[in-house]
This record gives sequence, structure tokens and C-alpha cells, in this order.
Amino acid sequence: MIDLWRRLDVLVRDLALALLIGGLALIPALDGHGTQVGDLPTRPMDALALVVIAVESLPLALRRRWPAVSLALVSAGFAADQLWGYHTVAGTALPIALMSTAAHLERFRWTTVAVASAAYVPLAFALSRHGSAEGVTGFVTFYLALALAWGIGAWLRQSRAAEAVQRHHVAETTRTAERTRIARELHDVVTHHVTAMVVQTEAARYLTAAPERLDQALTAITDTGRLAITDLRHLLDLLNPDYGTEPRTSAGSLETLVEQTRRAGQPVEFTEVGSPAAAGSAEAVAYRVVQEALTNALKHAHGSRTDVRVEHGAREIVVEVTSGAPKLSVPSGSVENGGAPAGRAALRGSGRGLAGLRERVDVLGGEFTAERREGGFVVKARIPAGRAS
Repeated sequence: MIDLWRRLDVLVRDLALALLIGGLALIPALDGHGTQVGDLPTRPMDALALVVIAVESLPLALRRRWPAVSLALVSAGFAADQLWGYHTVAGTALPIALMSTAAHLERFRWTTVAVASAAYVPLAFALSRHGSAEGVTGFVTFYLALALAWGIGAWLRQSRAAEAVQRHHVAETTRTAERTRIARELHDVVTHHVTAMVVQTEAARYLTAAPERLDQALTAITDTGRLAITDLRHLLDLLNPDYGTEPRTSAGSLETLVEQTRRAGQPVEFTEVGSPAAAGSAEAVAYRVVQEALTNALKHAHGSRTDVRVEHGAREIVVEVTSGAPKLSVPSGSVENGGAPAGRAALRGSGRGLAGLRERVDVLGGEFTAERREGGFVVKARIPAGRAS
């Protein structure tokens, strides 16, 4: 029922309020008990009173669509109500129209205030000429009450504007965070596989004299490409609103990752202590840490020994990846461990990977370090376990 009411046009919803106030003004028990300015004698209800009530109340249907028009008509009806002494309950429409105008009028608000204030002066004089004993104090007090109604409407307008700004800020922050997450996933997936394929392709160029090894290198490139396609499809699935928000990659895939890196020509020693838990955020982050560290080893220390150690504990996962110094003494044109020649062009990194890893680990309340040591590089991460993916 509430949703149906909200779907109705604003004119229809405001018309209900206008009819309610007009209906209350027609109740005999409330006759003469409305707003009184000037304290003129109350006049009995007649046919003209019906017109006055209609002019006072019905324009409230326009209070949000055309607030200035609504205020002008309601004010005219209110002036007639007070000058002719009907003093109907419909006079309540004036402060409502003032609040609505202050809250919904888009332009010329101060002009409206000036015109309304100027129109109040002749009303006060007219009431005085009709025998009002209100005095200046009474008229000023009523004016201040109307100003208060306007102030309430202005406050509502400012609050609504502040809420809109806050919603926009939250939406922008959420959008930026989502873009960052997608960029981070793309970096993790694309950089690792493409780096491996580049290294394998460069190695294959120097294996033309060894058909069997060339076939193995090309097969490795094909397998790496298929893995990249699979991971990219999975990443596209993440963009589906019905799909989970966290990758389903677990530490159980580490052996495949290590084997892929070995086939790219990188000697990797892999040690895994304990059994990985069910797929969760910690396992996914541990996988990404190892993946990024191996990618950097392929880029910057190709052919050097790389040690990967992953310890699965009840409360945390500890990851440590150590790579040696780059090998620069390999003769030009030779291929070591099926890898690329020493003369290959260096692969440059953007630095986005390590920064992304630090963010991932920090989100889970863990610790992440990446530093040079004895000519090589060491990446360490302590990741609190036990969080669902």
C-alpha cells in the first residue's frame, strides 16, 4: 500500500492533503475556530465561505509542483478569510504553503519572501480599518510565526540537499572502490599469464633446432593462454550482480600456479605446510600474493631460484616468497631451464600489483611487506584466516 501511494503523482498525493483541510473546515463544530488575525467578529458560514475555503485549501495540491502559485492562491484565500471574518480551519493551509514553498521553490526564493512580506503590510492595514484591535505587536507576532514556518521549510530544503550530496558521495566512493577492485583483479590475472607467455615465447624463438623442446614450449604457451581465458571469464562472472563479490580462487590452486611458473623457465621450490581451509577471503588473498610474487620474479629475476612457502594455520596463513638476484651472466643466445635468453628486453612493472596486495591484506587485518634482501626480493604476508569468501 505504501509503495502504491509513493508511485502516485505528486499532485494526487498533495490533493489528498488539500481535501482533508478543506473537509475539516466544513465541520460545523470547528466553525470559527480557525486562525484569527486582527480579532474581527466571526461571520457565520455561508456560500461565499465555501469559495474562500476552496481557494485556501485546494491550491495545496500544487504545493510541490508549482509552489509559488500555491502560495499566492492560499494567501489570497487567507486574506479573504480574515477580512470577512470566517476564521475557518482552512487558514492552516497558509503555514503549510509557506513551508512547501521554502522547501521546493527552485528559484526566486528571496523575491518570494520580499513579495509575501510586502503583501502582509496592506493586509494588516485593511484589518485595522475594519476595526481590528490587534495592534502592531499582534501583527508582528503573527508575521514572525509565518517566518518560522518559512524557516522550517528552508531547513528541510537544506537537509534534503545535504542528503543528496551525501548519497552522491557514497555512490562515487562505491563506484571508485568497484573500479579499483576490477582493475586489481585484471592486473592479477592478465599480468601473471601474459608475463609467463612472453617469457615462454621468447624462449621458443631459440628452440627451433630442438623440435621436442619447441613443442613443449608452444604447449606451455597454449596452456597458459587457456588459463588466462578461464580466469578472465571468471572475472567477467564477478561483474554479474548475482555472482559473489570475491574470487573463488583458493590456496589449493597454488601447485598449478607454481607448475605454470616453472614451465615459463623459473626454478621454483614450493613448500606448503598444513592443509588449506575451505575457499575464503584469506585463501584467495594468499593465492594472489604468491601469484604477484612469482610474476615479479619472472619479470625481474628470471632464471633465479625462487622459494615459495605457505603455512596454513588455524588463525592465519603465512606466505613468504623469496627470489634471488637476476642472472646477468648467461651467454647471449643461450637458454637456461627452457627460459628466455639473457639478451631479452626487461619487462617493466607499474607497481600496482604490490600496492594492490597491501590493500587486500590490510582489508583482512593482516600484515604485508615487500623488500630487497641480499640482491634478491622477499615478499611476506600474514593473513588472518577464517573469513568466508
